[in-house]
Amino acid sequence: MTVINRQPLPAGAARSRRMPWQSWLGLAVQYALVAGVVLLICAPLFWMLTASVKTRQEIYTLPISWLPETYAWENFRQAWTAVPFERYFVNSIVTTSLGSLLKVTNGVLTAYALVFLDFPKKNLIFLGILAALMVPEQVTLIPNYVLVSELGWVNSYQGIIIPGGGVAFGTFLMRQHFLTLPREVIEAARMDGAGNLRMLWSVVLPMSRPTLVAFVLITVVEKWNDYVWPLLIATDDTVRTLPLGLQQLQNSEGQTQWGVVMAGAVLVIVPVLGLFVWAQRHIVEGLTAGSVKG
Repeated sequence: MTVINRQPLPAGAARSRRMPWQSWLGLAVQYALVAGVVLLICAPLFWMLTASVKTRQEIYTLPISWLPETYAWENFRQAWTAVPFERYFVNSIVTTSLGSLLKVTNGVLTAYALVFLDFPKKNLIFLGILAALMVPEQVTLIPNYVLVSELGWVNSYQGIIIPGGGVAFGTFLMRQHFLTLPREVIEAARMDGAGNLRMLWSVVLPMSRPTLVAFVLITVVEKWNDYVWPLLIATDDTVRTLPLGLQQLQNSEGQTQWGVVMAGAVLVIVPVLGLFVWAQRHIVEGLTAGSVKG
């Protein structure tokens, strides 16, 4: 005859079996909070998307109708033709891509120098970069404009791009991440004869993919949405960007056609959303790359 010994359950397990409703209640509250936050964030975006295909009468109808009764796809054509939207699109691509490349390159190289190179007053330079983080961007508008005007760069791509090449936040972000990299790998690369550029490209940046992609994403979104500085520098349609185009679209007629404006806003945010989807995949891949050992 076989005797089965029954071990008593731990106190915590017994408690969880006696009161399962508490864990379910806590989980329900957490999901409710997350759903509320998501709803709060997505409601304006959903309204913009539906308003872009509504007629003017539907937009001003009370009570609010979230879904259009008739789809006014004509709003997108009007948004594209009411102002030189195509030219603004090209200008935004040029200024965003070149400006982001300049800022990311500057931030990565500066952070690498602060972490992996030895030179005098390195900590003092880093303190200066931290101090730059505390200076509001609006403080530098007038000095930058005077300098750009003296150089003859008003109403030009270089006038929009070059003054924004300094990047204190990106330098701080990449420096703090570089400090967490394993020193054994860095020393092994040095012993193999890798120079600074080779080590940066082949060793440091591959291990820093999540932070680097986040840095690139933040920089691109910031450049794509920049409004104040292009407003000061651009004097005609040759270099005006999409945020300025939206402002002109709003004021192009005596009475604002909000359906057309919302259609223009949708056209503006689609490239950024596509970039975010791509960047999110790379961030997840980078975060999980070292979680599995073969």
